[in-house]
Amino acid sequence: MNMEHAYPRAYLDDVVEAQGKLFDLVAHDHPDMDTADFIVHYMKSAARKHIDNAQAYVCTMDHNELWDYFQKNELYSLRRGESLQGFLPDWIGEFYAYYQWFYNIPSAELVNHIPVNYLINAYPGLHDLDLDLAVQKVGPIQNFSSSSPEEATRAKRN
Repeated sequence: MNMEHAYPRAYLDDVVEAQGKLFDLVAHDHPDMDTADFIVHYMKSAARKHIDNAQAYVCTMDHNELWDYFQKNELYSLRRGESLQGFLPDWIGEFYAYYQWFYNIPSAELVNHIPVNYLINAYPGLHDLDLDLAVQKVGPIQNFSSSSPEEATRAKRN
């Protein structure tokens, strides 16, 4: 299968690491705030879209620079709620970043079709796998307009 990735592989490790650490930073520095809500808003943000579009300035930011950039450029305030614990926020950040790159799916669409709660529930079975393998096990989203993760899983079994 010849697949077009979202942006050059040269950015991949930086983006995966920065996004994982960004989600972890928000979860641990703001323990009374809703990490999942932040993740959804971040994935749908213009800042994340710049990464989807391979804008080097944003793709090469570390997690602290990305957090500052996001806060300065997005109209979003953290919402009170539950913080994700342990390694979960870091893993979700890495998973979404790699998945987006691997399947070349816009981040805003990805978070709608593979919701944060799906990844929270899948974490016990996927987090010990190599990130590439975990992404491939979840598999490509077959139909953006009608497929939920549950429907995609059922379709793969049949």
